[in-house]
Amino acid sequence: MGSWARLLLAPVVLLAGCTAAGAPATPATPAASAPAAPVTPAASGPTGCAARVEEGRLPDWADAGFSGDARAPHVFGAKGEIVAVLFGQPLTVGRTEGPSNKILWVARPAATPSPDPSAPATLVITATLDGTTTRVTREVAGGPGPSVVDVPRAGCWHLELRWSGRTDTMDLVYVAA
Repeated sequence: MGSWARLLLAPVVLLAGCTAAGAPATPATPAASAPAAPVTPAASGPTGCAARVEEGRLPDWADAGFSGDARAPHVFGAKGEIVAVLFGQPLTVGRTEGPSNKILWVARPAATPSPDPSAPATLVITATLDGTTTRVTREVAGGPGPSVVDVPRAGCWHLELRWSGRTDTMDLVYVAA
């Protein structure tokens, strides 16, 4: 490489290093998302909150029905099997006006047929408030799709998601109104 090429390459490398340290990059795939903490019994104490709301572009498999660049606040499941597209961000407990806690659940297309074709398509959400025994169950009839998911208290909620013989987990944070 000639001296001019090295001279021109040095600022590019420096700029790339500075840029990477500044703002978090938008993940190209769900695997780049922070994993959600597993649901553990409250007796073991708080497990922490791995909720990571992405503001970047939705993955191609989740942007049907959106137009253009398809950017919306969203959280990936720990296994990357599902994404929660958040409307009315932040999710809020006791909201009296403004948007509801609408979540569009989009499941990644299954690579293989469902392990249990007789499993109900209904999306069953079992949510546990971090560090407590408070647990609620919500259902989305017909499987992943539009929903309003309200919880009784503000905090970090660990979600177990089950649908069509598939599972994933994620954390979502709800704030007080």
